This record gives sequence, structure tokens and C-alpha cells, in this order.
Amino acid sequence: MREIGSGVWRYVGWIFIATTFVILSYYSVVAGWTIRYTILGLQDGYLADAADAEGQFVELATGLEAIAFHALFMAIVVVIVAYGIQRGIELAVKVMVPAIIVITIGMAAYAFTLEGAGDAYEYYLSPEWGVIATEWTSILPAAAGQAFFTLSLGMGIMITYASYLGEDRNLAEDGAIIIGFDTAIAFITGLIVFPILFTAGIDPADPGAGAIFVSLAAAFGDLALGWLIGAVFFGTVAIAALSSAISLMEVVVAYLIDERGVDRRVATVAIGLALFLLGIPSAYDLVLLDLFDLFADQILLVLGGLLLMVFVGWALADLAVDELSRGIGDLGSLGSAWIWAVRVPVVVVLFVALVLGVLDYYDFLTGPFADWVAD
Repeated sequence: MREIGSGVWRYVGWIFIATTFVILSYYSVVAGWTIRYTILGLQDGYLADAADAEGQFVELATGLEAIAFHALFMAIVVVIVAYGIQRGIELAVKVMVPAIIVITIGMAAYAFTLEGAGDAYEYYLSPEWGVIATEWTSILPAAAGQAFFTLSLGMGIMITYASYLGEDRNLAEDGAIIIGFDTAIAFITGLIVFPILFTAGIDPADPGAGAIFVSLAAAFGDLALGWLIGAVFFGTVAIAALSSAISLMEVVVAYLIDERGVDRRVATVAIGLALFLLGIPSAYDLVLLDLFDLFADQILLVLGGLLLMVFVGWALADLAVDELSRGIGDLGSLGSAWIWAVRVPVVVVLFVALVLGVLDYYDFLTGPFADWVAD
């Protein structure tokens, strides 16, 4: 951003650095939960009663044990990133991504055999358009944050990884592959989760962490061999979280290497330690985790994406089309159509999502967070 921008645009890159730093601090805590729940399935199994499962989650998600697994996960990330792009990140992802795909497809096949699969598919694949129309002000910022989070947008990851690619790469093709695989895995995961919940008689409406660590864990506790299926599921989620975490850390580490000349291993260890310390409040209380999560998910991510789209669409249009054309060929009128799509509908939707996200965060600060402070 400093090389190709001028004025205030030179400083937009700092938003990406801050976003990845904030996200990884609490993301590591959540990833630690997935490791703990994998072990839980192999040790004691999962509690079938939803109320007991919720109490167990609150106990495991906060406190010294949560901090310990947060440290464990962060240490794994540090080791992988410290080995560099090819020997660390690329090698790890080449193993993890195929494993995620194979295990996910296998679990979807298993879920298809469950007695609640039919009702689950009907629920999952039948959106309630009336609810979407009336609740769009809360759905839009959440959806935008989710889309940006899962596709690693608005946080500098794609910019960092793109800097390692050759100039002749077809960015449209690469983008389509990323979006296609990401969406397919997310869709297939729904084909796993909902049949398990319906078969166990668990209400699928519980959002957020409760959906996976309470409702789904309780469902595993009610299934035959649920301890094994749950351990495989949470283990897969842990692998997926690791693949995302190394991408997040690479953004900050790459900055220290490229701009400050810091040795990769020194930079990785220092960043890992700082992230561990910043993540401790999220492991201390779930309200503090929400404080970080909502701020990053609904404000920082969308803000970064919005500013980048304004920059590309209005300040860098000719260079952007030229860059896109290098791997594709002459775009002709499609280049102009793409730029105008970025300039108007994309920017407008992101701006609305950002405003709604800020309002939602304000409600959180004046509601649950204020109540927590008062207590």
C-alpha cells in the first residue's frame, strides 16, 4: 500500500496488520478449544444433556486450562511459520487441506446414514426468505464478516500471499478456485452438522460457539460411537483452524521481515509471544472474547475491505485492470465492467454492512459488555 498509494492510502496497510493481530489473538483461544474437545472425545466422551454440555463448555472455555491450550496452539503455529513459506507453511497446507477435504466428505457420507438426515436436509436447504427480509440489518453485517473471515479478505492475507506469486498468475482463476473450495467445504459441513443435531434431537438454532461446542457436542454424546465421531470432527476443525492461523501470522511476520529486516524465526517467536499475551483476556472470560471478535469481524474486516475496494476502484483503476489482465489476457470491456462493479455495488454493500456492524457493536458495548463491567 505504501508503494502504490499516496497520502492517507499509504497507511491503510496498518489496518490489515492490526486486524490480523487482533483476530489471531482470540482465534488461537477458540482453536485451543477444538484441541481440548478432540481430547475430550477420546478421554471421557461428550455429555448428552444440553445443560450439562453448556456447563462443561463454560468450564473448559475459560480459565487456566483454556490459556494452556491457547499456548499450545500458538506454539504449533509459531513452529510452522518459523520454517518459512516452502518448508513450513506450504508443506503444512499440502498435508492439511487434502486431509480436511477427505475427512469432511467421509463424515458427510456418515451423516447421510443417520435417521434425522432427511429432516435436516429439508431444514438446511430451505431458507426462510421472510426472515431474511425482515432481519437483513443484523444478517448483512454478520454475513459480510463471515464471508471476509472465511475467505481471508480485509486482513492482508491475500495481499501477502499474492506477493509470493509470479506476475503471470491468473488471479481470476486463482480467486475462483479459492472461493469454490471454501464454499464447497462450508456447504458440506452443513450436511454433516445438521443431520447429527436432528438425529440427537438438538435445536439447531443456537448460534456462535454454542452451536459447535454445546449443541453439537451434546449431539455427539447422544450418538452411538459419538465420542469417536466427535473426536474426528473436532480434530478436523482444529486442522482447519491451524491452516488459517498460519496465514494470519504470516501477515505480521512478513511485515517485520520485509520492512524491519528482522530474522524470520526471531520475528515469529516475538509475534507469537505477543499474540499469546493479548489472547489471555479472551481465555479469561467469554465476554472479552466477544469484545475482540465483534470488533474484528464486523468492523475491522469490513473496513479494510471497503477501503481497499475504494482504493482499487477509484484511485488505482487502470493499474488494477492491467494487473488482472496479466494472467488472463486482454479483458476488453470486461475490465471496465469489473471496475464499475467494484466502484459502486461492492462499495455500497460494504459501506452499509460497516455501518450496521458499528451499530451492532455499540449495542454490545452498551448491553452485555456494560453489564459485565458493572458486575
